[in-house]
Amino acid sequence: MSSPLWSDFVGHLEPYVPGEQPGQADLVKLNTNENPYGPSPKVLSAIKDAVSDELRLYPPPGADELRTAIADYYDLQQNQVFVGNGSDEVLAHTFNGLLDHELPILFADITYSFYPVYCNLYQIDHETVPLDDALCLRVADYARPNGGVVLANPNAPTGRLLTLAEIETVVEGSSDRVVVVDEAYIDFGGESAVSLIERHRNLLVVQTLSKSRSLAGLRIGFAMGDSELIEALERVKNSFNSYPLDRLAIAAGIAAFADDEYFQNICAAVIRDREALVVRLLELGFEVIPSAANFVFVRHSQYDAAKLSRQLRDKNIIVRHFAQAPVAQYLRITIGTEQQMNVLVDALTTIIR
Repeated sequence: MSSPLWSDFVGHLEPYVPGEQPGQADLVKLNTNENPYGPSPKVLSAIKDAVSDELRLYPPPGADELRTAIADYYDLQQNQVFVGNGSDEVLAHTFNGLLDHELPILFADITYSFYPVYCNLYQIDHETVPLDDALCLRVADYARPNGGVVLANPNAPTGRLLTLAEIETVVEGSSDRVVVVDEAYIDFGGESAVSLIERHRNLLVVQTLSKSRSLAGLRIGFAMGDSELIEALERVKNSFNSYPLDRLAIAAGIAAFADDEYFQNICAAVIRDREALVVRLLELGFEVIPSAANFVFVRHSQYDAAKLSRQLRDKNIIVRHFAQAPVAQYLRITIGTEQQMNVLVDALTTIIR
């Protein structure tokens, strides 16, 4: 579809398709990796306190208090932190401002599907690097000239985790280009690469408050790296939108980092429920990819994934099915509450047995 009223490039765009967000109240929604546990009570209190007459004023354009809170949490300086309207916006500015456009950038063939969308939007040449037969990323495959490297760690939708040593191998192998480590799910079983920033000025670590801090509805993302990289992102941001985070989001973000006990507790709960679900899925004959995220990636040798997804939907349970050929027989299942996991397993048991 195209229109004579559009700019020339619009008709060639292939937008990202997000997971379904139905309005049906009785659904067990396990398709978009939202946290089953709500935000910290301190976050909700901070939002209420921020609802005041000051909403008539623009928010601080740099969100400096939030950047300081993040910097303090990760033992960085404020000028090593960038914040944006969700990690998707942060990634968009990163692709536009930091990834070299003379050589193709590299990312896995099975990974976050927004990456090729950004490349198409900003006309960035890219090459996808195949995962191996076990859906593992091989760092040696990235040891070649490139315009930048993007690694989701843990990877999505597989959930597989790279070690810090493997991350550092890629960063050192592309020392004259930016390596982006997208850590949307790192808090559910991995170790952040933020500890490598001091040694590598070409490393940018991107995170979000949507998953582990239960704030998907507020859209808060951030990047951490050398101050030179952060300055570039600020230049792009201020050429696009000087006020990406509103007053409520800033207040919520500061409070989220202040309540570390709550954060640690809900991450531990998700990990516990994930491991319990894995055991039950294995008992039902599923193959489960080892996951360090708040989801599992599974397949069953005797059941078509698309059909299984539809059968679950008939039982008011939504999971994510990807039609991409290498993973077309897999389902991605978000970790929900213990009750939701019981409903899921009961449904799968009925379907399979």
